[in-house]
Amino acid sequence: MDAVDVAVRLLAVLLSFLVLPLLVGQTEHKVMAHMQGRVGPMHAGGFHGWAQLVADGVKFAQKEDIVPEGADRRVFQLAPALALIPYLLVLVAIPVAPGGGVVQVLDAGIFFVLAVMGVGILGSLMGGWASANKFSLLGGLRTAAQLLAYELPMLLAAASVTMAAGTLSLPGILGVWEWWWLPWQAVGAVVFFTAGLAELQRPPFDAPVADSEIIFGAYTEYTGLRFALFLLAEYAGIVVLSALTAVLFLGGWHGPFADGLGWLWMLLKTGVLAFGVIWLRVSYPRLREDQIQRLAWTALVPLALFQIALTGVVKVVM
Repeated sequence: MDAVDVAVRLLAVLLSFLVLPLLVGQTEHKVMAHMQGRVGPMHAGGFHGWAQLVADGVKFAQKEDIVPEGADRRVFQLAPALALIPYLLVLVAIPVAPGGGVVQVLDAGIFFVLAVMGVGILGSLMGGWASANKFSLLGGLRTAAQLLAYELPMLLAAASVTMAAGTLSLPGILGVWEWWWLPWQAVGAVVFFTAGLAELQRPPFDAPVADSEIIFGAYTEYTGLRFALFLLAEYAGIVVLSALTAVLFLGGWHGPFADGLGWLWMLLKTGVLAFGVIWLRVSYPRLREDQIQRLAWTALVPLALFQIALTGVVKVVM
């Protein structure tokens, strides 16, 4: 690729990073408004609550930026950026369309994206530790516990796909992907997606930010635009998790009549999975911390190991 081509692709990734998380956030407002009868997102500004997202942006922009007196100021201020930037880096390696839908093809792309996604959790840990608030610290510790518990099943589920494809490259996986993989890798897909939700601290795995227990966890002391960056990181994480699940388990750009429309199938699959994340928030109650840990170690890890064993058997038979 020449410099101009790389620049165009980087610009496309940046625009996607700025637009798609906001679309997910707006969609969440609308879906929750319909399912729970919320007034603001349904009526703000008139037609179907179109002004709700604008109102939220103005609210965050005009709030005072406060740093607690006893906080570690540098770490406190850096945490929101560290929570957000890794998801931008991951988008660089996720293929969107055949032939030209990725900025950089990495031989070990799956390792890169999973490692960088794990770095994003450090933003929550830093914010919780640096806030000089016992509730923030407790939220940070819960975040660390979830990361340790759910990173293993997530990696094992991804390993099953790499075993089946015989490559660690994301475009390489899509290059050999077949439709009959859908039922064969279904268990791994559920494990991967569930573990990703837990790492994003999305409901029902939102014990680290349980407002009824610890106010808002690691983000309790954050205000204004710094708090908005944490929210944007959450929505960016939803986009990345949905896109990565679509690539690994749903065939990414593959679809009926996909010639020239591979990017459309990729966006459609990503959008459906993002809707599923929103639907889970509205439909299920929060799990207790002990339930979150039990699910990871007694259910997801064995299921991920079963998926790897199944993949090994199928590869031998084939």
